[in-house]
Amino acid sequence: MSKTFPHSTPTRIEAERLLAEALDTGRLSRFAGEKLGAGLADECVREPVLEAAFESKCRGKGDRVSVSKNVFIPLTNLCRDRCGYCTFAKLPGDPAAKTWNLEEVADAAHGARRAGCIEALFCLGDKPEKAYRAHRDWLAARGHASTAEYLVEGCRVAFELGMLPHTNAGILSPEQMTALRPWNASMGLMLETTSARLRGKGHAHHVAPDKDPEVRLRMHREAGELRIPFTSGLLLGIGENVSERVDTLLAIRDAADAYGHIQEVIVQPFHAKPTTPMRGVQSLTDALISGWVALARLAMGPEANVQAPPNLAPEALELLLRSGLNDWGGVSPVTVDFINPEAPWPELAELRRRTEAAGQRLVERLPVYPQDLLHRKDLFDPQVHAAALRLADGEGWARSGVQVEAA
Repeated sequence: MSKTFPHSTPTRIEAERLLAEALDTGRLSRFAGEKLGAGLADECVREPVLEAAFESKCRGKGDRVSVSKNVFIPLTNLCRDRCGYCTFAKLPGDPAAKTWNLEEVADAAHGARRAGCIEALFCLGDKPEKAYRAHRDWLAARGHASTAEYLVEGCRVAFELGMLPHTNAGILSPEQMTALRPWNASMGLMLETTSARLRGKGHAHHVAPDKDPEVRLRMHREAGELRIPFTSGLLLGIGENVSERVDTLLAIRDAADAYGHIQEVIVQPFHAKPTTPMRGVQSLTDALISGWVALARLAMGPEANVQAPPNLAPEALELLLRSGLNDWGGVSPVTVDFINPEAPWPELAELRRRTEAAGQRLVERLPVYPQDLLHRKDLFDPQVHAAALRLADGEGWARSGVQVEAA
């Protein structure tokens, strides 16, 4: 991976040549990614990048843009990592620290079913039992040796109440992912960045052992070996440079090529939060965010699923729709985004209106995409696959007006 950034801004002619090659091959080379990434602040470069990415998206996905109607279940906000940008993680003793009991999980699932949600998004801190004796004792009192073991029970409860869980629990071992597989439609881990430099003192991941890029890439590979539909992504603006952004996208692509299990790639912008060490870091502009969504599309190819969260760039949805995304991710009508609570979800009706006003069509999906659900049965535990098919229409999208029934 490049430690420095050697490329100058390309001319429009150079940009158009690189983009034509990317469209012809369905791939973006490292050189092209770095060269184009260097020029995204220049509208004369950025606009052709967006146009090429939108053309790539249309070739692979047509006019559809998908969304998953979900409930967000933050099983615990205790975490052993102290990322420089995070407000989700709490310390024991903080009044906001919370670990959900299974009755609360069941209540959330019931409420989500009534609202027509299908996906139960489990998101939680990484290995808090390794850092906090009180949490170890809490787990032991309930017969569990680890948070991941307790998570299996939470996912089971949600699944048996008719939801399809998607789990983002930080670093998991192959054994832990295997235990979760019978209750999860998909799992995920944002790669965030391949920059080991950001583990250094004063950087975003200095006090975050689970953000070691090699550890995160290893879990991507292990999920592939276990045949688990897997979500990954790039976190923009935490101190990484252009070369490191491109390297992150290509590392995700390599995992997808090797195992065929990467179901979607999220391009998520960092926004500074006032109580964090990175509160003074300037966020990327919407124009640059759209440019990196476009480069993600060109890097991953026309058939990939590229996602940008609509609540993190609410004034730029139309710009993002021009950038080659085909998915808005999970949008909840019943819970906030606990990772970014200051950023409210758009109303689904408004998201539909703005998507359609941009000439595209909003469709509702499950926590897995049609191409995997219908053509990759090997990616699922049989009971999860059967449950997902009951909730899908003939094309693999969420059935319109589906009544979610408990299993």
